[in-house]
Amino acid sequence: MSETLRERYERVLGRVQNAAARAGRNPDEIRLMAVTKTMEEPVIAEAIEAGVRLLGENKVQELTRKRGSLDLTGCEMHLIGHLQSNKTAKAVECADMIQSVDSIRIAREISKECIKQGREMPVLLEVNIGRDPAKFGFMPEETADVLAEIAAFPGVKVRGLMTVPPFLAAESETEKFFSQMFQLFIDIRGKKMDNICMHILSMGMSGDFELAIAQGSNLVRVGSAIFGERYYR
Repeated sequence: MSETLRERYERVLGRVQNAAARAGRNPDEIRLMAVTKTMEEPVIAEAIEAGVRLLGENKVQELTRKRGSLDLTGCEMHLIGHLQSNKTAKAVECADMIQSVDSIRIAREISKECIKQGREMPVLLEVNIGRDPAKFGFMPEETADVLAEIAAFPGVKVRGLMTVPPFLAAESETEKFFSQMFQLFIDIRGKKMDNICMHILSMGMSGDFELAIAQGSNLVRVGSAIFGERYYR
């Protein structure tokens, strides 16, 4: 008999806790995000019933629709996919955090919308740690300077960094990228920049989240390991 969603979620939670224990870390310091892209509302409601409290969406239109139709009491919903400037207003209105700030231009647009809507938006800066030309994000060496500039934008509250390593990298390469990302995170946190609270390092997905936890991640974004195989229309 196939596993239920609750069983898959609890199994992933167990893997997170075991990975933390192996790394000598406190499992309570690591947040598990359920990535809900392509998932319909009844399935997401089932996940919430199973205990999911942190949800991640790749597309603004999906986030907006699901925010409007689900009971998200006690839950957070983050935008984790690339944000286009024409979707910024809706993203600021509906997201609890934007994890994928990948340019100064989009950070400026978020700031403008925060001013218009009278709110603050916690964000993570996306770092292209593998220098993958197919991916968005800042180069590692420019991240600290970019952070200092973005931190001055009204309404934008930098809370950490996010990355997606190259998909086809060998495990040893992925481990190296995660290690480099953690070192960047620690280096920037040590600078104690104004208006920056560097406490979230979002890295690791279904295929590599245990490796990411071993290298210092404190927020892992897991989709298929919780929801099962995705079917794209």
